[in-house]
Amino acid sequence: MNQLFRLALTALIAIVFSPIVCALDIKGEWQQGAVIIGQVAKGTQVEYKERKLQLTADGKFVIGLGRDAPNKAVITTITNGKVQQHSFSVKAREYNIQRVEGVPQATVEPNKEQDERIAREAALVSQARKVDLPLDFFAQKFQWPLLGPISGVYGSQRVYNGIPKTPHFGVDIAKPVGTLVKAPAGGVVTLVHPDMFLSGGTLIIDHGHGLSSTMIHLSKILVKEGDKVEQGKDIALVGQTGRASGPHLHWAMNWFEERVDPQLLVPPQP
Repeated sequence: MNQLFRLALTALIAIVFSPIVCALDIKGEWQQGAVIIGQVAKGTQVEYKERKLQLTADGKFVIGLGRDAPNKAVITTITNGKVQQHSFSVKAREYNIQRVEGVPQATVEPNKEQDERIAREAALVSQARKVDLPLDFFAQKFQWPLLGPISGVYGSQRVYNGIPKTPHFGVDIAKPVGTLVKAPAGGVVTLVHPDMFLSGGTLIIDHGHGLSSTMIHLSKILVKEGDKVEQGKDIALVGQTGRASGPHLHWAMNWFEERVDPQLLVPPQP
């Protein structure tokens, strides 16, 4: 066996028996409330929190980290039967406590009948957020649905009329009733409701792969369920419906059941 043959054989063995490494490209900062965009090579399977993730034609996927996500996230990739786990450190955030006075007392301490209505409406919202549509709008650069003073931020806990409630999952933009609201990214309308007990006029737009935007307290909704909307399209008007102490838009975002922070997807307001 000459030296050239031995070298070629050694190189072949190294290729055959070397571990398969999955190229995993990640965009986004690993912090609580973040939306992470990833990309893998064609033929790679991706899993996160026991969920098999849908991929775009070019291998993009999205995951969302909740308000109180643990300090480590693990993405599993499977390439040609080879399983790899990719661990990422998740940065913790500090959240503010907000005291809000002047909201309708009936929405702060609902009676039994109102509680039943709230549960029915919550089920509608939950169902709309479960869909996994094969849309790639989630990878767009998001824009503000409207510009204005920020009156509420993601993650803060609110105390309504002195009564502590669940954390605030979204960003509030204070503008007069009737101000136009635009689609922050393209998507399909999966829920339109004119008057929910807590959220008033409610609109959900699915951007694909489980990422959705919810707009609430609306005075009027300009689209209908099933509509496909482009980024920047007029979709609704600001209102003061549901549990709202003043006219504003509440913009929330979800990745399936995980509540994520819209402000992490948009640039600072000019």
